[in-house]
Amino acid sequence: MNRRILIIQGHPDRETSHFCHGLAAAYRKGAEEAGFTIDEVIVSQLDFPMLTSEADWQQTEVADDIVQAQEKVRNADHLVLIFPLWLGTMPAMVKAFLEQLLRPGFAFDEEAREGPGGGLLKGKSARVIITMGMPGLFYRWYFGAHGYRNLKRNILKFCGIKPVKHCFVGLANAGKPEGRQRWLQRIESLGHRGA
Repeated sequence: MNRRILIIQGHPDRETSHFCHGLAAAYRKGAEEAGFTIDEVIVSQLDFPMLTSEADWQQTEVADDIVQAQEKVRNADHLVLIFPLWLGTMPAMVKAFLEQLLRPGFAFDEEAREGPGGGLLKGKSARVIITMGMPGLFYRWYFGAHGYRNLKRNILKFCGIKPVKHCFVGLANAGKPEGRQRWLQRIESLGHRGA
């Protein structure tokens, strides 16, 4: 079976190439070499408004770029979400994108908000790759990886996406070139496995 993978590039800076972009390219290279079908969403290139009320979230028309992103999610077997750690969690642009993307009726049943209800994205898995200035182990053990844990449990799993795995790419800006190269190779290997 041909695994369909969607890479969601979440670095908010559209002007400059960052390590997140290199990691996405490495994952894509490995996945394409393995014969997987790859699609991509680059969040910084999308045009969508911030949601400012529950009525916006439930009733406003979904922006065209979000509709296209939803279609890519719908077609994917596996999601790879890549972003830098900002103030302990995902950048605001990534959160705003997920709020727009994961609407009632697309990502989960309306009943899921009041109690048991179905995540509509069941059957999909995810890999979350987070770059950060601190060592990854420090983020995990000292800070408890709270930003990632919230994304995994309260957003992705709530919508039915599981399993959700992660890579915490520590010292992304301060690391030595050989350390970055090892990360690129590791992420390319994950892409080759579709993991």
